[in-house]
Amino acid sequence: MPPVLALPFPAIDPVLVSIGPFVIRWYALAYIAGLLIGWWLVSRKADAPPVPGMPWALSRARVDDFLLWATLGVILGGRIGYVVFYQPAYYFAHPLDILAVWQGGMSFHGGLAGVITAIVLFCRAKGIAIFALGDLIALAAPIGLFFGRIANFINGELFGRASDVPWAMVFPRGGPEPRHPSQLYEAALEGLVLFVLLALLARFAHARARPGLLTGAFFAGYGCARVIVEFFREPDVQIGYLAFGTTMGQWLSLPLIAIGLWLIVCARSGTAQA
Repeated sequence: MPPVLALPFPAIDPVLVSIGPFVIRWYALAYIAGLLIGWWLVSRKADAPPVPGMPWALSRARVDDFLLWATLGVILGGRIGYVVFYQPAYYFAHPLDILAVWQGGMSFHGGLAGVITAIVLFCRAKGIAIFALGDLIALAAPIGLFFGRIANFINGELFGRASDVPWAMVFPRGGPEPRHPSQLYEAALEGLVLFVLLALLARFAHARARPGLLTGAFFAGYGCARVIVEFFREPDVQIGYLAFGTTMGQWLSLPLIAIGLWLIVCARSGTAQA
């Protein structure tokens, strides 16, 4: 029986609307909201070059064109990343289940790789500097992360480790022990805090005039936030803890921090001009 002080989990139905075979889940709505709000934010900034009067190949019309590319990058990359990083043995034995995305199973790191691939291919095809678009996408990305983590919380998945903190919750799939609501920690750090920091960097440090700076700050900021939250999040049951009590999420985040710091250094020195 859980301790008296444990907070009850708010039992929100993961299905928002169900009409016969037609089902809309909060998780799908979170992806749609993240993409559309991110698209709106990037569109607002697309027409204005970082420095007045500089040559500029980006426009709202091109951002509109990129929305489909970004959607495919997030979904395909997120699913492939989950298959490769978290359950390769299972999906090798059941390859058709890879297509069953409605059963859950998406990886942020895979989705990030998918979006990066989409950015590179789109910019090469349209003759746009990669960081001209990439920096704006980095500025908007925490919005999607925020909504995604809220959806994880509604689904009662990716919960935290057992804890006796006053705000610990008993999750339906987490056994009788109260646990950290780590999804909300991630929504705060990877979503709200990172969004505010990047917005301040863009506004007061004129980061957009230094190609790659916002992208690097996003990589490093997300990586640090994820490493921190992983100390409170229950590791995936099929993987468990890795060397020295670390988790797969932490190991996948370390390269992001390194690449982010490298991009920041390059951007400040003016050598990140992809």
